[in-house]
Amino acid sequence: MPRLIPALWRPHALCLRALALLVIAAPAWALDLRQAYDAAFTHDATIRAARAGTDAARERLPQARAQRLPQISLSAARNYNDLTSTTAGSTDRSRRLNNDYYSDNQSLNLRLPLYRPALGAQVRQAQAQVEDANALLERDEQALVVRVGEAYFDALLARDQVALLQAQKASHLSLLDAARKSFAAGAGTRTDIDEAQARLDLTLAQELEVQQQVEFTERRLEVLTGLSAASLAPLDVARFAPQPPQPRMDDWIARAENASPELQALRAQGEAARLEVSKAEAGHHPTLDAVASVSRSNSDNVTSVNTRYAQKTLGLQLNVPLYSGGAVNSQVRQALAAQERAGEALESARRELGVRVHQEFRSMAEGVLRIRALEQAVRSAQQALLSNQKSLQAGSRTTLDVLQAEQQKTTALRDLAQSRYRYLLAQLRLQSLAGDDRQSTIQQVNAWLAP
Repeated sequence: MPRLIPALWRPHALCLRALALLVIAAPAWALDLRQAYDAAFTHDATIRAARAGTDAARERLPQARAQRLPQISLSAARNYNDLTSTTAGSTDRSRRLNNDYYSDNQSLNLRLPLYRPALGAQVRQAQAQVEDANALLERDEQALVVRVGEAYFDALLARDQVALLQAQKASHLSLLDAARKSFAAGAGTRTDIDEAQARLDLTLAQELEVQQQVEFTERRLEVLTGLSAASLAPLDVARFAPQPPQPRMDDWIARAENASPELQALRAQGEAARLEVSKAEAGHHPTLDAVASVSRSNSDNVTSVNTRYAQKTLGLQLNVPLYSGGAVNSQVRQALAAQERAGEALESARRELGVRVHQEFRSMAEGVLRIRALEQAVRSAQQALLSNQKSLQAGSRTTLDVLQAEQQKTTALRDLAQSRYRYLLAQLRLQSLAGDDRQSTIQQVNAWLAP
């Protein structure tokens, strides 16, 4: 059996070498993170819907301003009249008269609001609502950075897992073949064959599951971007050097509270709620309009057949509310409650934002330590595997020991890959929560990918 062992590890070494080349080298046409985000920015249906919703919300401002401008209307009518009248006579004989005639009228009316407190509040409220819509769009576009990053790195992780399982499968095949040859030569045991076969079967089942995950993650990325995800730029492990986030956590929280699109939207909603109170209170105030009209009529009624009238009016119209059954007071109370709700929602979101920033900050800081620890774990697992291989050749270790060492190394490599991608996602989330420039955030992470 010792003469069979050196040949056992040659396929495994070749597979690992091929895996390393796949990780380092990427084709020139591979899709990278920046290209994926740019494509999703124009292709993703969620973002397009958010833009359309923002465009619709922006129209509230010109509509509100239009209420303060003169309102001009023109009306015209022409009618055919068939009038039959019956009059009782003194001799019990009635008189019946038929009168057919045309009537028409034209009217041009103008109304200019002079004093309407509710209209001023409505314009300012529309401005706040537009700010709210713009901030929500910015929030959705920041969220797109994270969504694309999650889809992209999930796809890379699935591919890494497939490569690791394929390397592990090649190792188990070689070990199974060696165990069979050793057993046939009378130097091995049936237990070695069964253990190698069991591990190989488990690896094959895991490979099928991960292959499905690869297809799912690729499909998810393709739906976001509209581009093929068959070739992705992998993480350049040789250049990847994670660092703890700078500056301090309190500074990140302060930045997030000042620049977070989510908080900006809630502040705008609070301002809109405050102005809704002003609109409701304006229900107690009088209104004053300037009115003017020019009208012309011909045969306007039965007593003015064949008579023309031309009338011009110019004046002021005052409307003073006296009693509305308590509706205005109810509207004010309703608006005050909505204003309080908006304020509490802002405070709740501010506190929650601090927690999320704290979480992503700690994920980055602890991610650096975890990556370094797992890199050491991979080196230790590699050394343990090598030692078990040599001990197997010397007869002091069994096939099961080598299989367990191989599994430990695969697990360490998988955990290391996961930790690297989690660090990058934490960076994307932290900068998005802080409201950083989206292109700059994407470019910083994209710099770690293979060119």
